[in-house]
Amino acid sequence: MNDAVLKPHLIIRQYQDLTPYAERFQEMKSFTEQRDENSPDQLWILQHPDVLTQGQAGKPEHILMHSDIPVVQSDRGGQVTWHGPGQMVIYFMFDLNRLKWNVRTLVTYAENLMINLLKKYDVDAYAKADAPGVYVNERKIGSLGFKIRRGRSYHGLALNVDCNLDGFHTINPCGYAGLEMVRVCDLIKNYPDYKQLSKDVIEYFQQSGYFSDIEVIDKKSNDHEVIHK
Repeated sequence: MNDAVLKPHLIIRQYQDLTPYAERFQEMKSFTEQRDENSPDQLWILQHPDVLTQGQAGKPEHILMHSDIPVVQSDRGGQVTWHGPGQMVIYFMFDLNRLKWNVRTLVTYAENLMINLLKKYDVDAYAKADAPGVYVNERKIGSLGFKIRRGRSYHGLALNVDCNLDGFHTINPCGYAGLEMVRVCDLIKNYPDYKQLSKDVIEYFQQSGYFSDIEVIDKKSNDHEVIHK
């Protein structure tokens, strides 16, 4: 895809405030169902209020204790996970056929995005062939799960920045009993926060070479949008 004309347009939506999981889930599902071959790809960077989401492979017994954290059934791959404040979530609404990617390309790209973000701050993270996600010293710092519909992706990744890990203690994260989670703030003294990491993500995509033009939209809780290139 050397010809810039053939590269797709990308819209990056960057949320400044917490945004409900169920609303964004329905919106990205609807977008994916209704998009056509000319629709720009979209990337959403955001944080959710506390929520447990069950993937298609999720089992009720993976929720170890019931709490006041709501549980939402999702159509993504994988099992149960937690989202909440202090965790950066990135949703990939990409036309894989247009990018000439397969599912493995997408998963590897998402893992490498997290690995490279952390490398910038001298954290040595890595992926595992047998357990999707990103790890530091055998502790999980980033999770991922996607849904592919007619060659188009939605859902994405979650990177633990400075979140409270209590939500993970109510579950077997991603179905793995005893899996220890870790955060960026546990590894870096003056750690980059959600706002800084969002800038890093935008820069990463701007330098990726996969997209001809990237439009960034700042989303506020009052639905006010600020658009910049």
